[in-house]
Amino acid sequence: MNMKLSIIIVNYNVTRLLRSCLLSIQKYMEGGYYEVIVIDNASTDASWNDLIPEFPTVHFISSEKNEGFAVANNKAVKTAAGEYVLLLNPDTELEGSYMKELLDFADSKVDFGCLGVRMHDADGHFLPESKRSVPDMFNSFEKLFTNFKRSNSKSYYRSDIDENAVAEVDVVTGAFLLVKKERYEKVGGLDEAYFMYGEDIDLCYTLLKNGYKNYYYGKASILHHKGESSIKDEVYLDRFYGAMQIFIDKYYKESKPMQYSFLKAGLKLRHKIEKIKLK
Repeated sequence: MNMKLSIIIVNYNVTRLLRSCLLSIQKYMEGGYYEVIVIDNASTDASWNDLIPEFPTVHFISSEKNEGFAVANNKAVKTAAGEYVLLLNPDTELEGSYMKELLDFADSKVDFGCLGVRMHDADGHFLPESKRSVPDMFNSFEKLFTNFKRSNSKSYYRSDIDENAVAEVDVVTGAFLLVKKERYEKVGGLDEAYFMYGEDIDLCYTLLKNGYKNYYYGKASILHHKGESSIKDEVYLDRFYGAMQIFIDKYYKESKPMQYSFLKAGLKLRHKIEKIKLK
């Protein structure tokens, strides 16, 4: 049987969460058609090494230095044997034996770009970033400056799509992103200009621009222990807003100069506000 799926997990100092993630894969997936590749991004905590004897079938790769999420995923994808790759965060856990169903769904779509599932946190709250629109001027404005959500609008978080639905969306999250290996490579993988945030939005957008369609599959769900691996501090803010800046530089600067200057000013202001809040 051909290798159908390569699950790729980038680890950075979250051994405990990574272990739970690997156990969930063991629990819900029967062997044969998939492989698991864990790439450690030069963790300062070496305890991830303890998992190597515990999970003998997992391929562990160790990076010399932490070059970010995009670089690590791209490196791991190069070694992947699967027809599909699943980018999976170490702070997630599978919750059902739905992987074959997801792959059948992907196989049934000629123009398949990528797919994401329903995510919820440890308290059972649905995470709206499971399904999103491409950040354009209006939904970015809404996200940047207001918590006002018109319930019927196709706003940034696609609130018009039921959380348990199966539907076409623009953007799914990099915490669980299923894509064909050759399509991932064809569009250049994750853009390595991003260090930690925004590269999933960029990949989804690039797939759309190449004529592929992205899907939200709300019938399958994962647990996402949110934020345990990222502390909200100045470094986080600089990276997050830096990522948004890279995105608008890439897609708006030339083609939509008015939107570009508006978004750029908005980002700067919001970044400042968030920095003040930290103090």
